[in-house]
Amino acid sequence: MAHLWDAEVAVTTCQAKRLIESQFPDLIPADIQIMDYGFDNTVMNVNNDWVFRFPRREIAVRLLETEGKLLPLLAESGGGLQIPVPTYYGMPSSQYKWPFLGYRFVNGTIPSRAASVVREGESAIALARFLKKLHGTSVEAAEKHGVPYDELSRLDVEKRHPILEKNKDELKGLNLFHQVDKLETYLHNLPSKALPEETTLVHGDLHFKNIVVDKEGILSGILDWGDVHLGHRAIDLNLIYSFLTPEGRTQFLKEYGEVGEEELDYARFKAVYTNVVLLLYGYHEGQPHTVMEARNSLELALT
Repeated sequence: MAHLWDAEVAVTTCQAKRLIESQFPDLIPADIQIMDYGFDNTVMNVNNDWVFRFPRREIAVRLLETEGKLLPLLAESGGGLQIPVPTYYGMPSSQYKWPFLGYRFVNGTIPSRAASVVREGESAIALARFLKKLHGTSVEAAEKHGVPYDELSRLDVEKRHPILEKNKDELKGLNLFHQVDKLETYLHNLPSKALPEETTLVHGDLHFKNIVVDKEGILSGILDWGDVHLGHRAIDLNLIYSFLTPEGRTQFLKEYGEVGEEELDYARFKAVYTNVVLLLYGYHEGQPHTVMEARNSLELALT
């Protein structure tokens, strides 16, 4: 059965080694290990210093190219959290038809593999300051660097409700989520009021696989900017529901600034929708750490 995350092209470590060594001789000999793979990219650890991302689907190519232009500018403007800044720009060739990028390693551990995770206090403040800076970026400047608008209707409840219902039924059939009654209750109370008109620069795909924490468990970095676009900030604010505790959310909003109730309702919807998908993804891909963290994130989102 085909899944949303199935690859069109899955680069192997042998292929990646040939590509990297042929284009970047300073990385020879390239010691390569697969770190992870998402819906759009295969992620490789190279010589323990670099992370290379290779598109798995054609839809990811344009996004990766935009990311390559935008991230250096965001790094220069600062924001308090680490982001991966591209250093190596791989070119298409007869060996691999798409471009690929190499970044300096962002120190930290994804929450699903961290010894401890701080979900309020310093993490909440760091996230608030980072997103306030990101969401304050000039839309005109982002447009000039090729950042697209939201072409996937990420907050379209009417469009995504049937998918969420279908995924909920699969979770229930697989007995993957023990609070499915709470999820079903939520599905009867989805946001319906119109969102206020607003366009900001957003990361676009904030969830536990795209953030890292430091040794103390405090949020320290934001990864995978392949979905960066111009859209509504509620898309990013979903993380306050799937990562922070209720106390952490209060601390976040005090630092970030005023957010309307409708925006928060849509942010929660995005958190629920995303983590239902990630829970199924972890199950079907045989990733128990992903299953555990997605389950925890979904429980938080429903709290």
